[in-house]
Amino acid sequence: MAAPDPGLYGPGSVTWQCHGDPMMWLAGVRALYLQALHPRAVRGVLENSAFERDAWGRLLRTADFVGTLTYGTAEAAERAGARVRRIHRRLSATDPATGRRFPVDDPELLLWVHCAQIDSFLHVLRRSGIPLTPAQADRYVDENRVNARLVGLDPAGVPAGTAELAAYFDAVRPALAAGPDARAVDAFLRSPPVPPALVPGRNLLWRPFAGLAYGSLPGWAHQLYGRPAPAPYVVTRRMRLTGRVLRSIPAGLRWQLPPGHILRAMRRMGPGSRPSPYTLRTSAAILDRPGRAQHDDGGGFKTWRSPD
Repeated sequence: MAAPDPGLYGPGSVTWQCHGDPMMWLAGVRALYLQALHPRAVRGVLENSAFERDAWGRLLRTADFVGTLTYGTAEAAERAGARVRRIHRRLSATDPATGRRFPVDDPELLLWVHCAQIDSFLHVLRRSGIPLTPAQADRYVDENRVNARLVGLDPAGVPAGTAELAAYFDAVRPALAAGPDARAVDAFLRSPPVPPALVPGRNLLWRPFAGLAYGSLPGWAHQLYGRPAPAPYVVTRRMRLTGRVLRSIPAGLRWQLPPGHILRAMRRMGPGSRPSPYTLRTSAAILDRPGRAQHDDGGGFKTWRSPD
């Protein structure tokens, strides 16, 4: 009998163990906020999709793509990547600064979208209480160069650790701005249109959730958007509380929701493949070997601690 296909990551990876965490949904919203600060990247999105009418669909499709890459077979992941590359090859948009057309699969833009996503995933997981060591955080960034390859990037040019990721943000910050497109995304995320009957639920549940995602952005992003955020320690406290509440929902119940990637992966790989970031504690001594990052856990993670 052939061995089960672990996919591109497998249960031994940090990515496999962490991507089943419910705080990944908040991380996805943070990534949208961050990605919208690149004028050409956000123009490519808004010009090629009905964002305001289909923002939820876009978020769900992104979650499905990440789930397929993480928990699907290698064939399914490669097929999903090829589909994304094929779609992107056909699309272009108008540069808001020059008026010239540009391809949305420009490597510069793909790299920005990738880094904003990976930074957001890692940042939210750690800040909400997932006990990743510095070496495991580095390994997470390194593992997800697979993700970058599948969307069309050369992995050699993609950050392979938290220090390289922080250096990338330092280099790209002069190109970032909160123009009209970014403000449209911000307005939508703050108050998405819903049927009248759902307005109370949006105000009670969604607004605090989106506000927490916004608050978790680095200080320089708040300055670009021109909106204040609670003090960092307040945001951290709220993220940890939100993480505890969401993680109290039984994983088996959460994983029943579509598209069900994790349950299918566990059926394929066996019960020992059940993802949990707390499983990583047993491998921390192996991962924290010489040559990995020397930041302390959380406090030295520059991409969320730096207020400037």
